[in-house]
Amino acid sequence: MRIPRRRIARVADGVDAVRLAVREEIQKGATQIKIMASGGVASPTDPIGNTQYSEDEIRAIVAEAEGAQTYVMAHAYTGRAITRAVRCGVRTIEHGNLVDRAAADEMRKHGAYVVPTLVTYDALARDGARLGLPADSVAKIETVRQAGRDSLRIYADAGVPMGYGSDLLGEMHGHQAEEFRIRAELLGNLEAIRSATSIAAAILQRDGELGAVRAGAMADLLLVDGNPLDDIGLIAGQGEHLGVVMQAGRIHRSAA
Repeated sequence: MRIPRRRIARVADGVDAVRLAVREEIQKGATQIKIMASGGVASPTDPIGNTQYSEDEIRAIVAEAEGAQTYVMAHAYTGRAITRAVRCGVRTIEHGNLVDRAAADEMRKHGAYVVPTLVTYDALARDGARLGLPADSVAKIETVRQAGRDSLRIYADAGVPMGYGSDLLGEMHGHQAEEFRIRAELLGNLEAIRSATSIAAAILQRDGELGAVRAGAMADLLLVDGNPLDDIGLIAGQGEHLGVVMQAGRIHRSAA
């Protein structure tokens, strides 16, 4: 028996069509809406500098998401794409490698967040061709790789809060925690940890419930053998230094 593949995306053109798409995805259980606001690295026919969706379409998507008490995130690389998205009400920018200071200031003005995904470019540069990434896409990686590292300082200087993401696919998932090393090298250990805890909770609009150690929170806890404020490698490996992993108060792993 052939099991149908679940679609993770859809194409919609025009204000009415995007409104319908958002309503249907939310009805099917989506908790947030993500749009493509610029071209991408892995898509061979979409130059990174292109913008996608008109501003009227983005505003319609945002309005429908807000009506359902949720928000919109946008895949976007360039300052132009980022600025258009946040001015139209997008809450978080995914990737954002090619940001400029003007776009970062616009994000701060509108209370937007960014979720950099820097480890994926290291992984793709190393393994992308072997895993079947087209040559055109491999070439795009270098366009955004160093720029992504530079972007962290731009966001920090502008006061844009940064969440934690990896964007890794398939067998590259094992490198997810290496994002901590990149963030810590550029921003310090504490900010790297905050990106995956309190800032991530704020992005999800679940402050105090997630990303915090306090009465009434979800009790998603790690017991670390050592202090990651001194050595970020304690949480950047494959769990070698994690004595206990607890989710919602339930222990999933214990070294004892």
